[in-house]
Amino acid sequence: MSWFESLILGLVQGLTEFLPISSSAHLRLTAAFAGWHDPGAAFTAITQIGTEAAVLIYFRKDIARIISTWFRSLYTKALRSEQDAKMGWLVIVGSIPIGVLGLVFKDAIVGPARDLRLTATTLIVMGIVLGIADRLAARDEEGGRHRAIRSRKTLKELGVKDGLIFGVCQAMALIPGVSRSGATISGGLLLGFTREAAARYSFLLAIPAVLASGAFEIKDVIETPGHISWGPTVFATVIAFFVGYAVIAWFMKFISTKSFMPFVIYRILLGIALFALIAAGVLSPHAGESGS
Repeated sequence: MSWFESLILGLVQGLTEFLPISSSAHLRLTAAFAGWHDPGAAFTAITQIGTEAAVLIYFRKDIARIISTWFRSLYTKALRSEQDAKMGWLVIVGSIPIGVLGLVFKDAIVGPARDLRLTATTLIVMGIVLGIADRLAARDEEGGRHRAIRSRKTLKELGVKDGLIFGVCQAMALIPGVSRSGATISGGLLLGFTREAAARYSFLLAIPAVLASGAFEIKDVIETPGHISWGPTVFATVIAFFVGYAVIAWFMKFISTKSFMPFVIYRILLGIALFALIAAGVLSPHAGESGS
């Protein structure tokens, strides 16, 4: 991988990780359209550490409070009813599905799941799901001639069952094109949570999963020298961190007043365009893969 490729891929990772449009799909498509080799699941997992570092800094006060309260609640019974202590357990519970499924389906994730036809399908299908979820949220918030405005749930109302459902939604993002934030936010909206609550829990829930995935990939890379270009990968990770931080700040303000429909339309149009290019023979379903 060249330094220029790492610059572009780092920018793409940072721009798309927190938006509901799938960073893994965009990394894959960028490589395919540019005629580069697929950066691979290892590159994606490691550069995601950069974007998750942005999450750690942006939500540093929340995270420090949650971790502190959770640890103290282990030996101080009075703290176990605190929201921050509960959130600590809910992040752990919500992380279980992706941990289990990630290990079980690792070979499929780094192989067959990277077919561009599957990516196009998931872009469209999850775009429709996000659109439906967003419309239901808007209906509750706006009410109507025959409907009263209905309050949506906040993170204070998040329970173990909700956390597991969020976790299953996050696990769907193991398939390129689904989008971690898109799947978890859609799940949260369908469960009746506000856009802000769904996005905030989505970001917190991603931290252990992404850091664990990155550490796992780093371990594999160290055990298999030459598997990845360390210099360009670290460079891309740093770029992803700075760009990702800016995107988080913008996105959290955007969702407080705006609809997800621009992302829905973008996903569907991109999926359709991808199918059209493959059908016309302009793009191979395996374009950019190693050895293609």
